[in-house]
Amino acid sequence: MSAPAAKVSKKELNSNHDGADETSEKEQQEAIEHIDEVQNEIDRLNEQASEEILKVEQKYNKLRQPFFQKRSELIAKIPNFWVTTFVNHPQVSALLGEEDEEALHYLTRVEVTEFEDIKSGYRIDFYFDENPYFENKVLSKEFHLNESGDPSSKSTEIKWKSGKDLTKRSSQTQNKASRKRQHEEPESFFTWFTDHSDAGADELGEVIKDDIWPNPLQYYLEDEGEDD
Repeated sequence: MSAPAAKVSKKELNSNHDGADETSEKEQQEAIEHIDEVQNEIDRLNEQASEEILKVEQKYNKLRQPFFQKRSELIAKIPNFWVTTFVNHPQVSALLGEEDEEALHYLTRVEVTEFEDIKSGYRIDFYFDENPYFENKVLSKEFHLNESGDPSSKSTEIKWKSGKDLTKRSSQTQNKASRKRQHEEPESFFTWFTDHSDAGADELGEVIKDDIWPNPLQYYLEDEGEDD
């Protein structure tokens, strides 16, 4: 059996504690300074990684272009490919009214082009056949990020045919998806071309660029997959 520990007076305890506090504070301050130095190195590596990742993205963006072109040529052989793809996408379909779907039946091609340096923005082009709604053959919307990081967007002015401006239609009718959810008809899909209020958080643009454009076939085939 070990001998009982010697008693330490309260005064000695306080004295030891004060000394420990001083040492501890000094060690903590030194540790904080070292953490800051290490963090600077981490930040430097992160910045270097971002630059190298961007170069890789630029390289492969160029390599993908011929395949995007070939895919567009093949898609052109499938009637109503793009309207089907949009209707099958949950976020996009929520923006489509009956007349939007009708107009999108004339959509023959969609192209997403990231600007050469990638980080400064992108453009989405929609190519249409002759249709009863508007005169344009191509509708585009561009998103830009300037050197200060401020976002902006601009788009084609839609030349609506007489009485066919879908952005001014009545909101009393309901599309199929709306009826299921007992919601009113959504604002027209085409109002997106005139909305530049929040270019830095354009959900539809991001969905088309990052979700649909990389692999539109998965959404086109979605109904077929459900039927199987």
